[in-house]
Amino acid sequence: MSAVVALDGLLAARRVWRGQPAAQAPADAIATGWVALDAVLPGGGWPSAALSEILLPADGVGELRLVWPALARLGQGNGSIIAIVAPPYRAHAPAWQAAGLRHDTLQVIDANPRDALWAAEQCLRSGACAAVLCWPQKADDRALRRLQVAAETGRTPGFAFRDAHAALNPSPAPLRIAIETAPHRLRVLKCRGALVPPSPLPFPATSTVG
Repeated sequence: MSAVVALDGLLAARRVWRGQPAAQAPADAIATGWVALDAVLPGGGWPSAALSEILLPADGVGELRLVWPALARLGQGNGSIIAIVAPPYRAHAPAWQAAGLRHDTLQVIDANPRDALWAAEQCLRSGACAAVLCWPQKADDRALRRLQVAAETGRTPGFAFRDAHAALNPSPAPLRIAIETAPHRLRVLKCRGALVPPSPLPFPATSTVG
């Protein structure tokens, strides 16, 4: 019996584990603007056509500061729209402008939790937005998967801000980052296309933008 035939028999009998090819790093990743984070992410930044989850122990721990450098770049084009779907607080325009985002770039969409998921999905799927920010409440795996598929379809980066307890549940998002506050740092929990860094990253850290 040849080695090839023997191996085929073992695979057919499920007696040998068959690994899957490693996922390819995105070629068009969006630089986060944070040196240490870019260094560990596939392609050197946020996935450009996917959902990124940012998990928080509480609101206001630097989650917007984390994404502002990338959003500032994405909002530079004429007619660029950054969709902000059902934010938990009113957007403070001067802070966004100080981060490099023009007021006419921002489109805030008010909605109840159920409609907010639908609105975020439509914004992602349309391909008309440079980026979409959302705060899914009690979103299950199915709802998150719809957001991920919409981001892939519309080739649009999506950022979902969720409670840190969501880390206990699986997610279809290719990238999951938790913000910790004691001490203040970032922990990459899931990173499709690269190994998860074994150690947390300092945050605030050195930014590549002013």
